[in-house]
Amino acid sequence: MAKVNASLNHVGGDPARTGKPVRDRRNAQGRGLVVLGGIGVLLMAAGPWLFGSYLLNVLIQAFFFSIVAVTVDILWGYTGYLTFGQSAFFGLGAYAAGLVFTHGGFSAGYVALALGAAVAVSAGVAALLGWLSFYRGASPFFATVMSLVLPIVLSQLLLSGGEWTGSSSGLTGYPTFDLSLEAWYWIAGAALAVVALLAWLFVRSDGGRVLAAIRDNESRCSYLGINTSRVKIVLLVATAAVAGLAGFGYGSFSGVVAPELTGFVLGTQLIIWVALGGRGTLWGPVIGALLINVGTAYLSGFMPFAWQLILGAAFVAVIVLLPQGLVPLLLKPFRHRGGNGAEPELVERVMRAEHGRAAASPPALQMEGVARHFGNLKVLQGIDLNADAGELVGLIGPNGAGKTTLMRCMSDGAERSAGTVVLCGHDIRQLPPDRCVHFGLGRKFQNANIFETLTVAECLRIAGTIIEPPSLFRQSATLALPPYALEVVRTTSLDRKLSAVAKDLSHGEQQALELAMVLALEPRIVLLDEPTAGLTKTERTQIGNVLAALAHQYRLCCLLVEHDLDFVAEIATRIVVLHQGQIVMQGNFDEVVNSELVRTIYAGTAQADAPGGGPTYQEAS
Repeated sequence: MAKVNASLNHVGGDPARTGKPVRDRRNAQGRGLVVLGGIGVLLMAAGPWLFGSYLLNVLIQAFFFSIVAVTVDILWGYTGYLTFGQSAFFGLGAYAAGLVFTHGGFSAGYVALALGAAVAVSAGVAALLGWLSFYRGASPFFATVMSLVLPIVLSQLLLSGGEWTGSSSGLTGYPTFDLSLEAWYWIAGAALAVVALLAWLFVRSDGGRVLAAIRDNESRCSYLGINTSRVKIVLLVATAAVAGLAGFGYGSFSGVVAPELTGFVLGTQLIIWVALGGRGTLWGPVIGALLINVGTAYLSGFMPFAWQLILGAAFVAVIVLLPQGLVPLLLKPFRHRGGNGAEPELVERVMRAEHGRAAASPPALQMEGVARHFGNLKVLQGIDLNADAGELVGLIGPNGAGKTTLMRCMSDGAERSAGTVVLCGHDIRQLPPDRCVHFGLGRKFQNANIFETLTVAECLRIAGTIIEPPSLFRQSATLALPPYALEVVRTTSLDRKLSAVAKDLSHGEQQALELAMVLALEPRIVLLDEPTAGLTKTERTQIGNVLAALAHQYRLCCLLVEHDLDFVAEIATRIVVLHQGQIVMQGNFDEVVNSELVRTIYAGTAQADAPGGGPTYQEAS
């Protein structure tokens, strides 16, 4: 490994390029949000002595709406799921209070029933919506459309409920809590403060960063073993329950519920409030909801015919002039006062016991009769391939031979049309990539497939999610990696750039980061699709030393798709030639390059001084 250490030092680029500026900006922003939050809490506590009855009434309703706006920001701003459906869950919570108190009465038992119904019904509907929206293969657009349909359908159900739901007039005059305006103000304000604080702790935690990873690159999350559909469904259920609780509070306070509380208009307004305040900031949606609700309350009285035009013009102006929303503007004074933030300490992770047992049980990969058809087009047909632990198999062939398609068939059960694939003794059947990863698979793509808006440390921590589940409310002070991943990070100087944003790394550093992320999974089988694409000759040699060490020292099974035969010759233990969707030859390097069949396949390509006088085709993929 000493050779690997020495040769890889160049890949990291300039060691002086550290992540300190990014770290400073994030710390400064965090302090700015704390200051804004502190000011807001003080104003909230002093509200009954500062504001009149009318404004207190408006603010109480705005507090409940703000809670829902926070849930929208978590789903849209942090996870990338644009949803119009949170209004439906808010309305369900409000109607839970209205229906129970109207038809049952008001008592401690009925309060508990209404509260339980607000949470349970909202969560149940969210689970159904999530299951329909995030099933495998569903697009983000489809999920957004589903969220748009829910409030429309729910509003129509309430309108057709007759006297039981109050139809278009809703339910009014039902008995509710006998509390003063000041008490309701503090209850609603405290609820908003608690929800906002918990949400802030969550999105800043190691577990919360998984949401940003899904937003950035959902495909990479799947190939890190993260079931993104399950994460989004659980998140939707949790935020729906919170929205239902907010609706219950609103319905209990106002004594009036109407179908508009579940409707598409309110769902759209929530999106507008989040965009105005600042998507992905948490405090921005709170500020946006409060400003719009207070502004609407006063303008609709003073300018009943022009207030919507004024608010619309203000919204357009903010979107055009401040596309990030209002909160980033408010945080400007704090941006140049950042200090040093603590980076996680890199430590070596103890390998799992099954890791060693898998290495002692070859073959690691078994493929029998694998085929891939697109209609009448046969991309792969009759592929039989085995690979053992400690092997580095070079998969070569001309463009269009089906090499990348073969790798997809190894890593995604839905990709093949026929045949079987067994990973470390597990038949992958039709299972998705995240399940294949749990069988010991790791896949590196041709282009660096990372999380561009996250830091190096965050990318590496998320890569180990299935090994060490992250905390939902704190950031760990250590970053544990298996020895081979730790070696890649240290020898490429990434350990000096843990706070650097991934998109700001050089091409070679991004390739090294993705390799380290894949190795953080502790895989037994590593698929490498042209890992040297776009690298210099020196960098190719350095990466080659790393891959050789993975197979020979750590006994991983590595499959390498590569166009550069000179590179393959230096590290591969076996060569497999793929042509027109079939394996036409396999053997050691000399046998392959001296084969008349291979010469025929690559006839017409540029000749170079390769071992045995064979081809060294280096086409771009």
